[in-house]
Amino acid sequence: MATAAAVDRVQNHTSEAVNRMIHEAMTERLVYFALHPGKIDERLDELDREWDVERALEANASTLALAGLAAGIVADRRWLALPVFVAGFLFQHAVQGWCPPLPLLRRLGFRTQHEIDQERYALKALRGDFQKVEQAMGRLQKTMHEQRV
Repeated sequence: MATAAAVDRVQNHTSEAVNRMIHEAMTERLVYFALHPGKIDERLDELDREWDVERALEANASTLALAGLAAGIVADRRWLALPVFVAGFLFQHAVQGWCPPLPLLRRLGFRTQHEIDQERYALKALRGDFQKVEQAMGRLQKTMHEQRV
């Protein structure tokens, strides 16, 4: 299981202004869906397809690495430095939670999986999903109490 530090590492390495922009955009969406609950299912489907910042970094890195490898083989061997730099950036991100493309991706609105999940669970709460859990827990507690008596 991920530690709190691991969950927040991208946010910790993102400017406060960008974090605030991402949070405010989510808050605006939640207000909209609170007023339009019939559209929550559609938004949940969109969230299932949303790329998080880690996936975007991985796709970006693999594209650049493969392009550098191909250019190094076909055009000029100096292009082989590109996959080396990309691998270094990925390692830096794995260790520190930051790498050079991260600020750009965050400004473009890419969110962490944790941020996406926050919106998902808020929408499910708006939809009333957790009331069903509370009702089930109440029935379970009642059954357990009856079995003890």
